Amino acid sequence: MSRSLPPALSLDTMLNKVPEVTLVFWIIKIMATTVGETAADFLNVTLNLGLNGTSVVMGGALLVALLIQIRARRYIPWAYWLAVVFVSVVGTLITDNLTDNLGVNLFVTTAVFSVALAATFFAWHASERTLSVHTIVTTKRELFYWAAILFTFALGTASGDLMAEKLQLGYGLSALVVGALIAATYACYRLFALNAVLAFWIAYVLTRPLGASFGDLLSQPLANGGLGLGTTVTSFIFLAVISGLVVLLTLRRRPVAVLPGA
Repeated sequence: MSRSLPPALSLDTMLNKVPEVTLVFWIIKIMATTVGETAADFLNVTLNLGLNGTSVVMGGALLVALLIQIRARRYIPWAYWLAVVFVSVVGTLITDNLTDNLGVNLFVTTAVFSVALAATFFAWHASERTLSVHTIVTTKRELFYWAAILFTFALGTASGDLMAEKLQLGYGLSALVVGALIAATYACYRLFALNAVLAFWIAYVLTRPLGASFGDLLSQPLANGGLGLGTTVTSFIFLAVISGLVVLLTLRRRPVAVLPGA
């Protein structure tokens, strides 16, 4: 039996391309950020591709994943989360290339990506009058969305490394600090009516350094303050969990139509 679209949905209208923001969404997102950190190290160091080689390989993979995602007319769990994982890796690599290859200070990269993200939000809002992830129903909005996502990952990597390494907080303490900031954001949203869109994007940025710090804590050697699981084990464990959750989302998915003017 074929599944028909709601009567109000025209042939030129896409379904919302972003998943519902639930607890599972945040769990997968944090795990994807962890994979972004460990997978970049795995390709760079363990497979000895180097930063340049890893950047070329993952940059190409990201372009393919984004093409699949953007060509879709609705939210497809595996396509969306594949793109997020690759964006996470590439966002990490952008920061690593600036700091390791070009010697740019982490304070500078954090400031630059903060400005880039703010400029993306400004252009997005000026064009669409909204930053809501509940109305990603046109290609233009989706392009703004993925540009913002890329800069959140790059910013999260830079700020996470800044706290853990430059400010010498270590991986565990950095994760606790970021976790506390996320909890404070949620409390402001629930108790003090913080704007939902603002709260979402603050949390989205903060979950990047949280996932990165957690990934480093698990993968780095004991001598460096980690638990010594290594990048290979950590990456595959989290990829397996992400895959399982995406399969679950695929089985339970119920597409919801949202009109472009929403």
